[in-house]
Amino acid sequence: MKKHITIALLSLLTITSCGDGVMDYLNRDTSNPAVDVVPAKFSITDAIVSTAFTTISGSYCWYSSCFTEQEFGTGNNQFRNAEVRLRSEVAAATTYNNEWNGTYGNIANLRTIIEKTSEGGLNEGQVDILGIAQILFAVNFGILTDLHGDIPCSEAGWGSKFLNPKIDTQESIYNDAVLGMLDQGIANLKSATTNYVGTQDILFKGTAKNWIALGYAFKARYLLHTYYQNRNVLSDVITAANNAIEAGFDGVELSFFNGVDQDNPWSAFWWSRYYTGSTSTVVDLMNARNDNRVVAYNFEIFDGTQYGPTAAKRCGVPGNEVDAAMTNSLNAPAWLDNGGQTINIFSKSELYFILAEAKMRTSGDATEDFKTAVTAAFDDIDAANDGIADFDNNGADYAAGLTVSLEEIMIQKYLSQIRDGQIEAYNDIRRCKALGENWIKLQNPLNTQNGVNYWPERYPYGNSSVISNPIIEAAFKSIDIYTDKIWLFGGSK
Repeated sequence: MKKHITIALLSLLTITSCGDGVMDYLNRDTSNPAVDVVPAKFSITDAIVSTAFTTISGSYCWYSSCFTEQEFGTGNNQFRNAEVRLRSEVAAATTYNNEWNGTYGNIANLRTIIEKTSEGGLNEGQVDILGIAQILFAVNFGILTDLHGDIPCSEAGWGSKFLNPKIDTQESIYNDAVLGMLDQGIANLKSATTNYVGTQDILFKGTAKNWIALGYAFKARYLLHTYYQNRNVLSDVITAANNAIEAGFDGVELSFFNGVDQDNPWSAFWWSRYYTGSTSTVVDLMNARNDNRVVAYNFEIFDGTQYGPTAAKRCGVPGNEVDAAMTNSLNAPAWLDNGGQTINIFSKSELYFILAEAKMRTSGDATEDFKTAVTAAFDDIDAANDGIADFDNNGADYAAGLTVSLEEIMIQKYLSQIRDGQIEAYNDIRRCKALGENWIKLQNPLNTQNGVNYWPERYPYGNSSVISNPIIEAAFKSIDIYTDKIWLFGGSK
Protein backbone atom coordinates (compact mmCIF):
# COMPACT_ATOMS: atom_id res chain seq x y z
CA MET A 1 0.00 0.00 0.00
CA LYS A 2 2.83 2.37 0.93
CA LYS A 3 4.51 1.78 -2.40
CA HIS A 4 1.34 2.68 -4.33
CA ILE A 5 0.85 5.85 -2.29
CA THR A 6 4.43 6.90 -3.01
CA ILE A 7 4.01 6.36 -6.73
CA ALA A 8 0.78 8.31 -6.70
CA LEU A 9 2.38 11.19 -4.86
CA LEU A 10 5.31 11.23 -7.25
CA SER A 11 2.93 11.28 -10.18
CA LEU A 12 0.99 14.14 -8.64
CA LEU A 13 4.18 16.09 -7.98
CA THR A 14 5.31 15.50 -11.54
CA ILE A 15 2.03 16.83 -12.91
CA THR A 16 1.87 19.82 -10.61
CA SER A 17 5.45 20.73 -11.42
CA CYS A 18 4.73 20.84 -15.14
CA GLY A 19 4.89 24.23 -16.81
CA ASP A 20 1.84 26.17 -17.85
CA GLY A 21 2.46 25.14 -21.46
CA VAL A 22 1.98 21.45 -20.66
CA MET A 23 -1.21 22.10 -18.73
CA ASP A 24 -2.51 24.30 -21.51
CA TYR A 25 -1.88 21.47 -23.96
CA LEU A 26 -3.66 18.93 -21.72
CA ASN A 27 -6.69 21.21 -21.50
CA ARG A 28 -6.83 21.96 -25.21
CA ASP A 29 -9.61 20.60 -27.41
CA THR A 30 -7.51 19.73 -30.43
CA SER A 31 -10.61 18.81 -32.43
CA ASN A 32 -11.98 22.33 -32.00
CA PRO A 33 -9.08 24.81 -31.95
CA ALA A 34 -9.65 28.37 -30.79
CA VAL A 35 -10.68 30.85 -33.47
CA ASP A 36 -7.58 32.97 -32.97
CA VAL A 37 -5.22 30.15 -34.04
CA VAL A 38 -7.16 28.98 -37.10
CA PRO A 39 -5.63 30.30 -40.36
CA ALA A 40 -7.89 32.86 -42.03
CA LYS A 41 -8.31 30.86 -45.22
CA PHE A 42 -10.30 28.18 -43.41
CA SER A 43 -12.95 30.73 -42.48
CA ILE A 44 -13.46 32.01 -46.03
CA THR A 45 -15.56 29.05 -47.18
CA ASP A 46 -18.12 29.61 -44.46
CA ALA A 47 -18.14 33.35 -45.17
CA ILE A 48 -18.98 32.71 -48.84
CA VAL A 49 -21.65 30.08 -48.21
CA SER A 50 -23.29 31.95 -45.32
CA THR A 51 -23.37 35.21 -47.26
CA ALA A 52 -25.10 33.49 -50.16
CA PHE A 53 -27.40 31.24 -48.15
CA THR A 54 -28.41 33.50 -45.26
CA THR A 55 -28.01 37.09 -46.46
CA ILE A 56 -28.48 37.05 -50.24
CA SER A 57 -31.16 34.37 -49.96
CA GLY A 58 -33.31 33.41 -46.96
CA SER A 59 -36.16 35.44 -45.48
CA TYR A 60 -34.71 38.75 -46.64
CA CYS A 61 -35.21 37.65 -50.23
CA TRP A 62 -38.42 35.68 -49.64
CA TYR A 63 -40.29 38.57 -48.06
CA SER A 64 -38.93 41.02 -50.63
CA SER A 65 -40.43 38.81 -53.34
CA CYS A 66 -43.85 39.23 -51.76
CA PHE A 67 -43.53 43.01 -51.47
CA THR A 68 -42.34 43.31 -55.08
CA GLU A 69 -45.07 40.93 -56.27
CA GLN A 70 -42.55 38.73 -58.02
CA GLU A 71 -43.83 35.84 -55.91
CA PHE A 72 -47.24 35.25 -54.33
CA GLY A 73 -47.50 34.54 -50.61
CA THR A 74 -49.61 31.45 -49.96
CA GLY A 75 -49.85 28.53 -47.54
CA ASN A 76 -52.06 30.21 -44.93
CA ASN A 77 -49.14 31.09 -42.68
CA GLN A 78 -46.21 33.56 -42.65
CA PHE A 79 -46.21 34.24 -46.37
CA ARG A 80 -49.97 34.46 -46.48
CA ASN A 81 -49.74 37.06 -43.73
CA ALA A 82 -47.19 39.03 -45.71
CA GLU A 83 -49.31 38.77 -48.86
CA VAL A 84 -52.29 40.36 -47.14
CA ARG A 85 -49.93 42.91 -45.55
CA LEU A 86 -50.70 41.87 -41.98
CA ARG A 87 -48.90 44.38 -39.76
CA SER A 88 -48.13 41.78 -37.09
CA GLU A 89 -46.12 39.87 -39.71
CA VAL A 90 -44.55 42.59 -41.83
CA ALA A 91 -43.56 44.94 -39.00
CA ALA A 92 -42.55 42.37 -36.38
CA ALA A 93 -38.98 42.26 -35.09
CA THR A 94 -39.14 38.46 -35.02
CA THR A 95 -39.89 38.13 -38.75
CA TYR A 96 -36.33 38.77 -39.96
CA ASN A 97 -34.48 37.84 -36.78
CA ASN A 98 -32.71 34.77 -38.17
CA GLU A 99 -31.27 36.67 -41.13
CA TRP A 100 -30.39 39.66 -38.92
CA ASN A 101 -28.45 37.37 -36.59
CA GLY A 102 -26.95 35.33 -39.41
CA THR A 103 -25.72 38.39 -41.29
CA TYR A 104 -24.14 39.92 -38.20
CA GLY A 105 -22.59 36.49 -37.59
CA ASN A 106 -21.07 36.70 -41.08
CA ILE A 107 -19.76 40.18 -40.27
CA ALA A 108 -18.14 38.95 -37.05
CA ASN A 109 -16.43 36.15 -38.97
CA LEU A 110 -15.26 38.57 -41.67
CA ARG A 111 -13.91 41.02 -39.08
CA THR A 112 -11.81 38.18 -37.67
CA ILE A 113 -10.50 37.28 -41.14
CA ILE A 114 -9.66 40.92 -41.84
CA GLU A 115 -7.82 41.26 -38.52
CA LYS A 116 -5.81 38.09 -39.12
CA THR A 117 -4.70 39.14 -42.60
CA SER A 118 -3.96 42.77 -41.67
CA GLU A 119 -0.74 44.14 -40.18
CA GLY A 120 0.21 42.30 -37.00
CA GLY A 121 -2.31 39.51 -37.59
CA LEU A 122 -1.79 35.76 -37.66
CA ASN A 123 -1.81 35.76 -41.47
CA GLU A 124 -0.39 39.17 -42.17
CA GLY A 125 0.45 39.66 -45.83
CA GLN A 126 -2.15 37.29 -47.22
CA VAL A 127 -3.74 40.13 -49.12
CA ASP A 128 -5.79 37.93 -51.44
CA ILE A 129 -7.74 36.64 -48.43
CA LEU A 130 -7.96 40.14 -47.00
CA GLY A 131 -9.42 41.47 -50.25
CA ILE A 132 -12.00 38.68 -50.51
CA ALA A 133 -13.09 39.27 -46.92
CA GLN A 134 -13.44 43.00 -47.52
CA ILE A 135 -15.68 42.47 -50.55
CA LEU A 136 -17.90 40.03 -48.64
CA PHE A 137 -17.95 42.43 -45.68
CA ALA A 138 -19.24 45.20 -47.96
CA VAL A 139 -21.97 42.96 -49.38
CA ASN A 140 -23.24 41.90 -45.95
CA PHE A 141 -23.42 45.48 -44.72
CA GLY A 142 -24.85 46.63 -48.05
CA ILE A 143 -27.81 44.28 -47.80
CA LEU A 144 -28.34 44.98 -44.09
CA THR A 145 -28.45 48.75 -44.48
CA ASP A 146 -30.45 48.63 -47.73
CA LEU A 147 -33.17 46.77 -45.86
CA HIS A 148 -32.96 48.22 -42.35
CA GLY A 149 -31.56 51.74 -42.90
CA ASP A 150 -29.43 53.10 -40.04
CA ILE A 151 -27.93 50.11 -38.22
CA PRO A 152 -25.02 49.19 -35.93
CA CYS A 153 -21.87 49.10 -38.03
CA SER A 154 -18.65 50.57 -36.62
CA GLU A 155 -19.18 48.84 -33.26
CA ALA A 156 -20.87 45.70 -34.62
CA GLY A 157 -19.26 42.29 -35.02
CA TRP A 158 -16.54 42.84 -32.41
CA GLY A 159 -17.79 40.27 -29.92
CA SER A 160 -17.85 41.39 -26.29
CA LYS A 161 -15.90 44.57 -27.07
CA PHE A 162 -19.17 46.44 -27.69
CA LEU A 163 -22.10 44.84 -25.88
CA ASN A 164 -24.56 47.51 -27.05
CA PRO A 165 -23.23 48.76 -30.38
CA LYS A 166 -24.36 52.19 -31.46
CA ILE A 167 -26.37 52.90 -34.60
CA ASP A 168 -24.49 54.47 -37.52
CA THR A 169 -26.09 56.51 -40.26
CA GLN A 170 -26.71 54.86 -43.59
CA GLU A 171 -24.66 57.53 -45.32
CA SER A 172 -21.59 56.75 -43.18
CA ILE A 173 -22.11 53.01 -43.64
CA TYR A 174 -22.17 53.40 -47.41
CA ASN A 175 -19.08 55.60 -47.38
CA ASP A 176 -17.02 53.38 -45.09
CA ALA A 177 -18.32 49.83 -44.81
CA VAL A 178 -19.74 49.42 -48.31
CA LEU A 179 -18.11 51.55 -51.00
CA GLY A 180 -14.98 52.25 -48.95
CA MET A 181 -14.49 48.58 -48.14
CA LEU A 182 -15.05 47.56 -51.77
CA ASP A 183 -12.29 49.95 -52.86
CA GLN A 184 -9.95 48.50 -50.24
CA GLY A 185 -10.79 44.94 -51.24
CA ILE A 186 -10.21 45.61 -54.94
CA ALA A 187 -6.89 47.34 -54.18
CA ASN A 188 -5.68 44.45 -52.02
CA LEU A 189 -6.64 41.87 -54.64
CA LYS A 190 -4.80 43.87 -57.31
CA SER A 191 -1.67 43.77 -55.15
CA ALA A 192 -1.88 40.02 -54.48
CA THR A 193 1.00 38.02 -55.94
CA THR A 194 0.40 34.73 -54.10
CA ASN A 195 -2.75 32.61 -53.95
CA TYR A 196 -3.04 31.82 -50.24
CA VAL A 197 -6.75 30.95 -50.14
CA GLY A 198 -6.66 28.17 -52.76
CA THR A 199 -9.60 25.78 -52.85
CA GLN A 200 -11.10 27.25 -49.68
CA ASP A 201 -12.45 29.83 -52.09
CA ILE A 202 -15.30 27.77 -53.52
CA LEU A 203 -16.21 30.45 -56.05
CA PHE A 204 -12.92 31.08 -57.87
CA LYS A 205 -10.27 28.95 -56.13
CA GLY A 206 -8.35 32.12 -55.33
CA THR A 207 -8.22 33.67 -58.81
CA ALA A 208 -7.81 37.31 -57.82
CA LYS A 209 -8.94 38.68 -61.17
CA ASN A 210 -12.38 37.12 -60.74
CA TRP A 211 -12.79 38.67 -57.30
CA ILE A 212 -11.70 42.04 -58.69
CA ALA A 213 -14.39 41.75 -61.37
CA LEU A 214 -16.99 40.87 -58.73
CA GLY A 215 -15.85 43.75 -56.54
CA TYR A 216 -16.33 46.21 -59.38
CA ALA A 217 -19.78 44.76 -60.13
CA PHE A 218 -20.83 45.32 -56.52
CA LYS A 219 -19.38 48.81 -56.67
CA ALA A 220 -21.56 49.59 -59.71
CA ARG A 221 -24.63 48.30 -57.85
CA TYR A 222 -24.03 50.24 -54.66
CA LEU A 223 -23.07 53.42 -56.47
CA LEU A 224 -26.35 53.23 -58.38
CA HIS A 225 -28.20 52.91 -55.08
CA THR A 226 -26.94 56.40 -54.18
CA TYR A 227 -28.34 58.01 -57.34
CA TYR A 228 -31.24 59.71 -55.56
CA GLN A 229 -28.79 61.37 -53.17
CA ASN A 230 -26.08 62.03 -55.79
CA ARG A 231 -27.28 62.75 -59.33
CA ASN A 232 -23.65 62.99 -60.54
CA VAL A 233 -22.82 59.37 -59.74
CA LEU A 234 -23.83 57.73 -63.04
CA SER A 235 -20.46 58.21 -64.76
CA ASP A 236 -18.86 56.38 -61.83
CA VAL A 237 -21.47 53.64 -62.13
CA ILE A 238 -20.60 53.17 -65.81
CA THR A 239 -16.87 53.15 -65.05
CA ALA A 240 -17.25 50.52 -62.32
CA ALA A 241 -19.44 48.31 -64.51
CA ASN A 242 -17.00 48.56 -67.42
CA ASN A 243 -14.12 47.73 -65.08
CA ALA A 244 -15.97 44.60 -64.05
CA ILE A 245 -16.47 43.54 -67.65
CA GLU A 246 -12.85 44.30 -68.55
CA ALA A 247 -11.75 42.09 -65.66
CA GLY A 248 -13.81 39.24 -67.14
CA PHE A 249 -17.10 39.45 -65.24
CA ASP A 250 -19.64 36.99 -66.63
CA GLY A 251 -21.96 36.49 -63.65
CA VAL A 252 -21.14 34.77 -60.36
CA GLU A 253 -23.17 31.88 -58.99
CA LEU A 254 -22.75 29.59 -56.01
CA SER A 255 -23.15 26.12 -57.50
CA PHE A 256 -22.94 24.36 -54.16
CA PHE A 257 -26.20 22.42 -54.40
CA ASN A 258 -27.04 19.00 -55.81
CA GLY A 259 -30.78 18.68 -55.15
CA VAL A 260 -30.27 15.55 -53.04
CA ASP A 261 -28.76 16.38 -49.67
CA GLN A 262 -27.72 19.97 -50.40
CA ASP A 263 -30.65 22.02 -51.63
CA ASN A 264 -30.91 25.57 -52.89
CA PRO A 265 -32.60 27.57 -50.07
CA TRP A 266 -35.48 28.67 -52.31
CA SER A 267 -36.25 25.04 -53.19
CA ALA A 268 -35.85 23.86 -49.60
CA PHE A 269 -38.21 26.61 -48.47
CA TRP A 270 -40.81 25.74 -51.08
CA TRP A 271 -40.64 21.97 -50.54
CA SER A 272 -41.03 22.31 -46.79
CA ARG A 273 -43.99 24.69 -46.76
CA TYR A 274 -45.28 25.56 -50.24
CA TYR A 275 -45.34 29.19 -49.11
CA THR A 276 -44.95 30.81 -52.50
CA GLY A 277 -46.38 30.78 -55.99
CA SER A 278 -46.53 32.75 -59.22
CA THR A 279 -48.38 36.07 -59.38
CA SER A 280 -50.55 37.74 -61.97
CA THR A 281 -48.36 40.86 -61.76
CA VAL A 282 -45.48 39.02 -63.42
CA VAL A 283 -47.67 36.89 -65.68
CA ASP A 284 -49.46 39.97 -67.05
CA LEU A 285 -46.16 41.72 -67.82
CA MET A 286 -44.89 38.62 -69.62
CA ASN A 287 -48.09 38.02 -71.54
CA ALA A 288 -48.17 41.62 -72.74
CA ARG A 289 -44.73 41.05 -74.29
CA ASN A 290 -45.25 37.50 -75.61
CA ASP A 291 -42.50 36.50 -73.19
CA ASN A 292 -42.27 32.73 -73.21
CA ARG A 293 -40.59 32.65 -69.81
CA VAL A 294 -44.19 32.60 -68.60
CA VAL A 295 -44.33 28.83 -69.22
CA ALA A 296 -41.55 28.38 -66.70
CA TYR A 297 -42.75 31.01 -64.24
CA ASN A 298 -46.48 30.15 -64.21
CA PHE A 299 -46.06 26.39 -63.99
CA GLU A 300 -48.46 23.70 -62.79
CA ILE A 301 -45.74 22.41 -60.59
CA PHE A 302 -47.64 19.78 -58.63
CA ASP A 303 -48.51 17.44 -61.50
CA GLY A 304 -45.81 18.47 -63.97
CA THR A 305 -48.24 19.88 -66.53
CA GLN A 306 -47.03 23.17 -67.87
CA TYR A 307 -49.22 26.09 -68.71
CA GLY A 308 -48.63 29.00 -71.04
CA PRO A 309 -50.20 32.44 -71.40
CA THR A 310 -53.77 31.08 -71.20
CA ALA A 311 -53.24 29.86 -67.64
CA ALA A 312 -53.14 33.25 -65.92
CA LYS A 313 -56.17 32.26 -63.84
CA ARG A 314 -54.00 29.63 -62.13
CA CYS A 315 -51.57 32.08 -60.53
CA GLY A 316 -52.18 34.05 -57.36
CA VAL A 317 -53.76 37.48 -57.60
CA PRO A 318 -51.87 39.90 -55.32
CA GLY A 319 -53.77 40.57 -52.12
CA ASN A 320 -56.43 37.93 -52.80
CA GLU A 321 -57.07 36.36 -49.40
CA VAL A 322 -58.67 33.21 -50.82
CA ASP A 323 -55.65 32.54 -53.02
CA ALA A 324 -53.32 33.34 -50.12
CA ALA A 325 -54.99 30.71 -47.92
CA MET A 326 -54.36 27.93 -50.47
CA THR A 327 -51.70 25.26 -50.18
CA ASN A 328 -50.50 23.08 -53.07
CA SER A 329 -53.12 24.67 -55.33
CA LEU A 330 -51.54 27.52 -57.27
CA ASN A 331 -48.95 27.57 -60.01
CA ALA A 332 -45.35 28.29 -59.03
CA PRO A 333 -42.04 28.89 -60.82
CA ALA A 334 -40.77 25.60 -62.21
CA TRP A 335 -37.25 26.16 -60.89
CA LEU A 336 -38.47 25.84 -57.30
CA ASP A 337 -38.65 22.10 -57.91
CA ASN A 338 -34.94 22.00 -58.80
CA GLY A 339 -32.94 21.83 -55.58
CA GLY A 340 -29.73 21.87 -57.58
CA GLN A 341 -30.26 25.37 -58.96
CA THR A 342 -27.54 27.89 -58.15
CA ILE A 343 -27.69 31.07 -56.08
CA ASN A 344 -26.81 34.21 -57.97
CA ILE A 345 -24.16 36.04 -56.01
CA PHE A 346 -24.32 38.66 -58.76
CA SER A 347 -26.02 37.86 -62.06
CA LYS A 348 -24.66 38.82 -65.44
CA SER A 349 -28.02 40.33 -66.34
CA GLU A 350 -27.97 42.69 -63.36
CA LEU A 351 -24.65 44.23 -64.32
CA TYR A 352 -25.75 44.88 -67.89
CA PHE A 353 -29.09 46.28 -66.75
CA ILE A 354 -27.15 48.65 -64.47
CA LEU A 355 -25.09 49.76 -67.46
CA ALA A 356 -28.18 50.14 -69.62
CA GLU A 357 -29.97 52.26 -67.03
CA ALA A 358 -26.97 54.48 -66.35
CA LYS A 359 -26.41 55.07 -70.07
CA MET A 360 -30.08 55.74 -70.73
CA ARG A 361 -30.21 58.29 -67.90
CA THR A 362 -27.14 60.04 -69.36
CA SER A 363 -28.45 60.01 -72.95
CA GLY A 364 -26.07 57.27 -74.00
CA ASP A 365 -26.73 54.30 -76.27
CA ALA A 366 -28.02 51.48 -74.07
CA THR A 367 -29.10 49.13 -76.87
CA GLU A 368 -26.34 46.52 -76.75
CA ASP A 369 -26.17 46.42 -72.95
CA PHE A 370 -29.96 46.01 -72.83
CA LYS A 371 -29.87 43.11 -75.30
CA THR A 372 -27.04 41.42 -73.41
CA ALA A 373 -28.92 41.82 -70.14
CA VAL A 374 -32.17 40.35 -71.46
CA THR A 375 -30.39 37.44 -73.14
CA ALA A 376 -28.50 36.66 -69.93
CA ALA A 377 -31.77 36.76 -67.98
CA PHE A 378 -33.31 34.18 -70.31
CA ASP A 379 -30.20 32.00 -69.99
CA ASP A 380 -30.46 32.16 -66.19
CA ILE A 381 -34.06 30.96 -66.13
CA ASP A 382 -33.36 28.31 -68.73
CA ALA A 383 -30.48 26.85 -66.70
CA ALA A 384 -32.39 26.98 -63.40
CA ASN A 385 -35.29 24.93 -64.78
CA ASP A 386 -33.01 21.96 -65.46
CA GLY A 387 -35.49 20.62 -68.00
CA ILE A 388 -38.52 20.83 -65.70
CA ALA A 389 -40.28 23.24 -68.02
CA ASP A 390 -40.17 23.02 -71.81
CA PHE A 391 -38.69 26.48 -72.08
CA ASP A 392 -37.30 27.68 -75.39
CA ASN A 393 -34.16 29.76 -74.83
CA ASN A 394 -34.66 32.65 -77.22
CA GLY A 395 -33.58 35.70 -75.25
CA ALA A 396 -31.73 37.38 -78.12
CA ASP A 397 -34.74 37.22 -80.47
CA TYR A 398 -37.05 38.44 -77.71
CA ALA A 399 -34.75 41.35 -76.84
CA ALA A 400 -34.52 42.38 -80.49
CA GLY A 401 -38.28 42.86 -80.58
CA LEU A 402 -38.35 45.25 -77.61
CA THR A 403 -38.11 49.03 -77.78
CA VAL A 404 -35.29 50.24 -75.52
CA SER A 405 -36.48 52.85 -73.05
CA LEU A 406 -35.90 53.54 -69.36
CA GLU A 407 -39.28 52.03 -68.57
CA GLU A 408 -38.54 48.84 -70.50
CA ILE A 409 -35.08 48.55 -68.94
CA MET A 410 -36.59 48.65 -65.45
CA ILE A 411 -39.41 46.23 -66.35
CA GLN A 412 -37.02 43.74 -67.94
CA LYS A 413 -34.67 44.04 -64.98
CA TYR A 414 -37.63 43.31 -62.68
CA LEU A 415 -38.51 40.23 -64.76
CA SER A 416 -34.89 39.09 -64.70
CA GLN A 417 -34.98 39.08 -60.89
CA ILE A 418 -37.87 36.65 -60.47
CA ARG A 419 -35.58 33.73 -59.59
CA ASP A 420 -33.48 35.08 -56.72
CA GLY A 421 -32.89 38.80 -57.27
CA GLN A 422 -35.88 40.12 -55.35
CA ILE A 423 -33.88 42.16 -52.82
CA GLU A 424 -32.51 44.26 -55.66
CA ALA A 425 -35.98 44.55 -57.19
CA TYR A 426 -37.20 45.89 -53.83
CA ASN A 427 -34.32 48.38 -53.85
CA ASP A 428 -35.07 49.44 -57.43
CA ILE A 429 -38.77 50.00 -56.73
CA ARG A 430 -37.97 52.17 -53.69
CA ARG A 431 -35.21 54.06 -55.52
CA CYS A 432 -37.39 54.82 -58.54
CA LYS A 433 -40.28 55.74 -56.27
CA ALA A 434 -38.01 58.31 -54.56
CA LEU A 435 -37.19 59.67 -58.02
CA GLY A 436 -40.89 60.06 -58.79
CA GLU A 437 -40.92 57.09 -61.18
CA ASN A 438 -43.44 54.24 -61.17
CA TRP A 439 -42.15 51.76 -63.72
CA ILE A 440 -43.31 48.65 -61.81
CA LYS A 441 -47.00 49.08 -61.11
CA LEU A 442 -47.77 47.01 -58.03
CA GLN A 443 -51.24 45.48 -58.03
CA ASN A 444 -51.87 44.44 -54.43
CA PRO A 445 -54.87 46.52 -53.26
CA LEU A 446 -53.88 45.89 -49.65
CA ASN A 447 -50.78 48.03 -50.09
CA THR A 448 -53.14 50.81 -49.02
CA GLN A 449 -55.76 50.19 -46.33
CA ASN A 450 -58.23 52.83 -45.14
CA GLY A 451 -56.08 55.46 -46.79
CA VAL A 452 -52.94 54.32 -44.95
CA ASN A 453 -49.83 52.86 -46.59
CA TYR A 454 -49.21 49.19 -45.76
CA TRP A 455 -46.36 48.63 -48.20
CA PRO A 456 -43.12 48.55 -46.17
CA GLU A 457 -40.50 51.17 -46.97
CA ARG A 458 -37.97 49.24 -44.89
CA TYR A 459 -37.55 46.20 -42.66
CA PRO A 460 -37.72 46.35 -38.85
CA TYR A 461 -34.66 45.51 -36.73
CA GLY A 462 -34.05 41.94 -35.58
CA ASN A 463 -35.66 40.90 -32.33
CA SER A 464 -32.46 39.69 -30.67
CA SER A 465 -31.09 43.24 -30.76
CA VAL A 466 -34.41 44.88 -29.91
CA ILE A 467 -34.66 42.96 -26.63
CA SER A 468 -30.97 43.14 -25.67
CA ASN A 469 -29.70 46.53 -26.87
CA PRO A 470 -31.48 49.61 -25.45
CA ILE A 471 -30.25 51.68 -28.41
CA ILE A 472 -31.92 49.34 -30.92
CA GLU A 473 -35.01 49.04 -28.74
CA ALA A 474 -35.47 52.82 -28.76
CA ALA A 475 -34.91 53.03 -32.53
CA PHE A 476 -37.33 50.17 -33.18
CA LYS A 477 -40.05 51.99 -31.25
CA SER A 478 -39.39 55.30 -33.00
CA ILE A 479 -39.37 54.09 -36.62
CA ASP A 480 -42.52 53.40 -38.63
CA ILE A 481 -41.58 51.00 -41.42
CA TYR A 482 -44.51 52.25 -43.54
CA THR A 483 -43.67 55.95 -43.46
CA ASP A 484 -39.97 56.31 -42.58
CA LYS A 485 -37.94 55.80 -45.74
CA ILE A 486 -34.26 54.93 -45.57
CA TRP A 487 -31.73 57.68 -46.34
CA LEU A 488 -30.83 56.24 -49.75
CA PHE A 489 -34.36 56.60 -50.99
CA GLY A 490 -35.46 59.93 -49.60
CA GLY A 491 -35.60 59.44 -45.84
CA SER A 492 -33.38 60.48 -42.97
CA LYS A 493 -32.73 57.20 -41.15
